[in-house]
Amino acid sequence: MVDLTTEMAGLWAALGPAPAHRGRVIQFASACTGDGVSTVAREYARLAAVRARRPVWLVDGDLSQQGQMDAIAAEPERFGRLAAPVKASPDGSAFYAVTPAMRGRDGLPVPPARLMTARACLGGRLFVTRFHTELLRAGQRVEPVGEARYWTALRAHADTVVIDTPAADRSDMAIALAPFVDATVLVVAAETTAADESVALRDEIDAVGGHIAGMVMNRSTWSPPPILKRLVG
Repeated sequence: MVDLTTEMAGLWAALGPAPAHRGRVIQFASACTGDGVSTVAREYARLAAVRARRPVWLVDGDLSQQGQMDAIAAEPERFGRLAAPVKASPDGSAFYAVTPAMRGRDGLPVPPARLMTARACLGGRLFVTRFHTELLRAGQRVEPVGEARYWTALRAHADTVVIDTPAADRSDMAIALAPFVDATVLVVAAETTAADESVALRDEIDAVGGHIAGMVMNRSTWSPPPILKRLVG
């Protein structure tokens, strides 16, 4: 079990609460696989859910390696029991596209949103999504969609939407979503991530109009080099 409540309380204080009139969308991203983004995103979502006025959504954006729902199910003493699955899209939109398109037994196209469900925990305070990769057929691929529709729809039903984004060394999801979220928080693994890799990701997010809100140092005993200290301005 990993409990980052103290660390996430500091991040919560730095980011501040979500606006009262609309939900806020925050993506957690990293340059390299293994930096601990999933753990940090999950722990932040848990703390936000406890403090929020409305439900918090944890969107598992790693569409090829889903893990958030299993991780939460493994800690019922911290997250509570998972409720029955519900739709993960309020209006039928999705932040991803499937190519070639899914088709039902009747030959008609299946909306991509049908491939993702959500389950509530923490007494309904936190919803976590699951993309059903097992429903994909050979030759089909899933890619992020560069539009705001899904996030706009979800904002109306959430205090905060937390996105666990796959690392940039194997997916461009963080860059594709950056213009449509309110903030990106970079996660850096202290002992392994090179400073130039994180700086490069920051620059790519800036270039597409994204906003870097901060950086989480995974394994905080490490002293970051000056270039990383200046990374978020």
